[in-house]
Amino acid sequence: MKNNIIYDLYKRKLIKQISNKNLLYNINNKNIKIYCGFDPTYKSLHIGHLLLLITLKRFIKYKYKITIILGEITAYIGDPSFKKKNRKQIEKKKINDFKKKIKKQINYILNNNNKKKINIISNKKWFKKIKLINFLNKIAKHFKIKYLLNKNSIKQRNKKYGINFKEITYNLLQSYDFYLLFKKYNINLQIGGSDQWGNITSGIYLIKKIFNKQSYGLTIPLITNKKGKKFGKSKTNNIWLDKNKTTPFEFYQFWLNIKDDKLYIYFKQLTFLSIKQIKKIFKKNNINKNKKILAKYITKIVHGKKETKKAIFVSKYYFIKFNYLTLKILNKLYKLNIPKIKLKNKYKEIKKILIKLKISNSKSHAHNLIINKSININKQLINDTNFKITKKNKLFNKYTIISKGKKNFYLIYWI
Repeated sequence: MKNNIIYDLYKRKLIKQISNKNLLYNINNKNIKIYCGFDPTYKSLHIGHLLLLITLKRFIKYKYKITIILGEITAYIGDPSFKKKNRKQIEKKKINDFKKKIKKQINYILNNNNKKKINIISNKKWFKKIKLINFLNKIAKHFKIKYLLNKNSIKQRNKKYGINFKEITYNLLQSYDFYLLFKKYNINLQIGGSDQWGNITSGIYLIKKIFNKQSYGLTIPLITNKKGKKFGKSKTNNIWLDKNKTTPFEFYQFWLNIKDDKLYIYFKQLTFLSIKQIKKIFKKNNINKNKKILAKYITKIVHGKKETKKAIFVSKYYFIKFNYLTLKILNKLYKLNIPKIKLKNKYKEIKKILIKLKISNSKSHAHNLIINKSININKQLINDTNFKITKKNKLFNKYTIISKGKKNFYLIYWI
């Protein structure tokens, strides 16, 4: 049993819900084929998808066959699960662009040093062939309205905000994905985040209704933000897997700044170190060192060795050896993928600069940040809301480092 993937997932607290625990314990990789779906509703996946991707990597390690479905058609509907309002309709051209970018991210993270490509399919492949009347007669007829409204994800949405027929059909469309994959490719296990349980069990239900055969579902916990809420593609303050939206430096910093009580569980869930190795690391009880190990490990999975090395270099000189910065080091930092901006020397007022850097969205917000002692220039706290940048605030007459709090740094290059 110890070589069983389900046993390993339980040890690492990676199973939130499972449809048939005992049966899956006894099924090996020859009997199970897996799929997981991602809707291309934005140009990048985010940190909320990372745990799911790494869990899929575990299945690959155990020699399971993985298929990824890009929900090109379901993206038009939008999953209403636990949402407060309708999703905005996304243009066809954007969905196609998002699909290409997400496919590239998934391939990179799941492949890492593997030459064999992951099987990635768009659900447009089968939905473009199906006619509405046929879908209603063959698929929709199996679902009672009461059954759908009792789904927790739909029930909560309907009770608080109401739900329309278009949104309810998302559950049916995803069920059809599972049905079609089961029928055509013998795929019998769907994996997703815990918010997908209602959609997954509907697929299991449909397969049972039509084929009278067993299929399975498994969900993993969600990585949440500091407020305990899930990360979402519609959120502005997010940690993205695209280095152009969240730089490797910012990504690395995120893991350095996680809550101490999350550290051990993230080691178990997000690394491929054995439980024995993890316990050995934590015996030394050096939290900051352990955070660096985790940050390096995860950044390498998402961005590769080269970008991780750069992120560590930036972190080292921004936080540890700030007083020893040379022009050579600053020039090197500027060339790296970090939060930075070129500004003309005419920009002097701190409030305008904070808006330009997108640290604040208005002068009043910038004013409040300064009053609340959140802004530093070259590690010197700014108290004056009318502060202006002068030559003495420019390192080597070329650079200024502005920080918001202790964790967010921005490099200005003066031209």
